[in-house]
Formats: sequence, structure tokens, C-alpha cells
Amino acid sequence: MSFSGGFADLYREVILDHSRSPRNFGRLEGANREADGFNPLCGDRLKLSLRVEDGAVRQASFVGDGCAISTASASLLTEALQGLSEAEALALADRFRQMAAGEIHPDEAELGKLSALAGVRAYPMRVKCATLAWHALRVALERRGEVARTE
Repeated sequence: MSFSGGFADLYREVILDHSRSPRNFGRLEGANREADGFNPLCGDRLKLSLRVEDGAVRQASFVGDGCAISTASASLLTEALQGLSEAEALALADRFRQMAAGEIHPDEAELGKLSALAGVRAYPMRVKCATLAWHALRVALERRGEVARTE
């Protein structure tokens, strides 16, 4: 799959927008699920915080330092989670990982704005940047109490 023309422009625009002005960035008061994430290849670090009530994600936020792709992905993740059940959030994480790894086409994944990150599939090292927050989501929802890693 070639990322040229409109899709490449969308990719850049969404990544730049969410990396420069990340949504839901900051500590989440009342969080009842949290996970730290670390990408040793790039040095990205984040803490994902969730407020889960009645089996659904009511709020999500993150803090940390990372590259533009890692920050944009975490920002997009926090927007996409709002109102999803825990099972839906985990399924979304699986589809996102599959799309980022090139296992499924972005259209098949039905990810909306998250598809803008499909361009990372052409850069294997960047896949780890894009999926860091998603690994942390799985750790937080499964209450594993470990640091999510991209390796």
C-alpha cells in the first residue's frame, strides 16, 4: 500500500495536530485503571489513566514524553475510548495493532481517524511508537500491574 496524495496529507495533518495539541493530556482525577508504558527503542514513556464505570470507559487521559507518533497515537486513543465497553476497547486495540503492523488494510479495520496512523506500517520502528499507548491500554484494562513495553 502506498501512502501518497490525500492519504499522506491526512496522515501528516492528523499526526501533527494531535502531537502538537494532544487531547486528554494530563492527570485524570478519579482514575481507577492505570498503566505505564515504555518504548526502549525510542525512549517514549507514558502513563495511561482510565475511569471505568459499569464496564465502560468513561474517561481516558495520558501524560508522558514521546515522539510525535507516540503522542498522537495516545491522544487519538483517549478520544476513541470514550464510552466503549472494556471488551470493545480491547477489540479496538487488537484492530489498531493489526492495522499498524500491516496485517489488515486500514479500511478493513474500520478505525476512523485512527487510520491516519496506518502510515507507520511502512516504518517498522515507528509501529512500536504508534502502539505503545495501545499496549498500555491492554495492561490497564486487564489490571496486570506491569509496565507495558513495545518489545
